[in-house]
Amino acid sequence: MAYATAKDGTRIFFKDWGAGQPVVFSHGWPLTADAWDPQMKWMVDHGFRGVAHDRRGGGRSGQPWDGNDLDTYADDLAAVIEELDLRDVILVGHSTGGGEVTRYMGRHGTGRVAKAVLLGAIPPLMLKTQANPEGLPIEVFDEIREGVAKDRSQFYKDLSGPFYGANREGSTVSQGTRDEFWLWSMTVGIKGAYDCVKAFSETDTTEDLKKIDVPTLIVHGDDDQIVPIVAAGAKSSKLVKGAVYKVYEGAPHGLAMVPKFAERFNADLLDFARN
Repeated sequence: MAYATAKDGTRIFFKDWGAGQPVVFSHGWPLTADAWDPQMKWMVDHGFRGVAHDRRGGGRSGQPWDGNDLDTYADDLAAVIEELDLRDVILVGHSTGGGEVTRYMGRHGTGRVAKAVLLGAIPPLMLKTQANPEGLPIEVFDEIREGVAKDRSQFYKDLSGPFYGANREGSTVSQGTRDEFWLWSMTVGIKGAYDCVKAFSETDTTEDLKKIDVPTLIVHGDDDQIVPIVAAGAKSSKLVKGAVYKVYEGAPHGLAMVPKFAERFNADLLDFARN
């Protein structure tokens, strides 16, 4: 197994497949790099190199008590990129991972970055504030923290429904997909999972988005029940100069693993990477 070492000594697991221009994937909360396996294989099969890491706090990475914040997540991503000396990178981030890659570009610049893809991503800010009335009230995130703290196993089983749109009529999401969600989530330590709620809900990445100066694709489902499009993709697309914005009608938050939407996203990802 391969690891990069973070600034505080935490070991960050990553998988590195294929050869060619690197596509570096950052996953959503509370999952692991394995959530990107279908897209990793797809891109490697089409001549790219795929890299994905487990965020600190879960999966095969270390579980430190501290550092579960967006700045440190971005630094951990930088550690992986620098360990492999990756250049001309295409960054792909889903949900919290979208915040991670956005903060990476705001914090570390785009010298190693060729393009970026934000999928159902948390930027610019999920929390409802006076300046961000489209966001979600703090009580929503308090309920998530309570679910993680009290009975995270059942909470994750329940969360997989809206995450993949399995609670919608006509859903084609399999039980296996929902079981994967639970399995990955349970590998995340409770401290990292709990702290990450604050990181993904209260971190404002507005200024980071404004610093992005590489071609950027923003994809968001208009039936995203986890990261509402009105406070996320719709706003980010106006803050990133020249961004290509695609709205998938009827798509849920975890659209990259839902039949029909996954095929569309894979095609869009490959086209964006190639052109």
